[in-house]
Amino acid sequence: MTDLGFLNLTGPEHPFEEIRRRIAAAVDDGRLPVGTRLPPVRTLAADLGVAVNTVARAYKELEAAGVVATRGRAGTVVQAGVGDQRARLAAAADRYADAVVQSGFDDGTAVEYLRAALARRR
Repeated sequence: MTDLGFLNLTGPEHPFEEIRRRIAAAVDDGRLPVGTRLPPVRTLAADLGVAVNTVARAYKELEAAGVVATRGRAGTVVQAGVGDQRARLAAAADRYADAVVQSGFDDGTAVEYLRAALARRR
């Protein structure tokens, strides 16, 4: 599970957000199927070379989004249902944000395009 690829700890993205995004993407593409137990916070933090609170925040955000569930001593596991949908949406949003940044558009223009795309589908 700790194979999240290279973490850019000096980039503009906060490490907890990068960890959250990469776990969500792994859930979305099936590398972390429903029921997969994530490593304990301390273990993943040590493996990645980040603070325990960094991983804890990533897990907390994933839980709030419904991607994982914390089950006390049973640990944190990938859950089914809305989490899968939220993970897919988060991954799509990350791809869209990357496209916006690479194209040089400002946030306002990006939001206008998104609203227009949503309006065409409703």
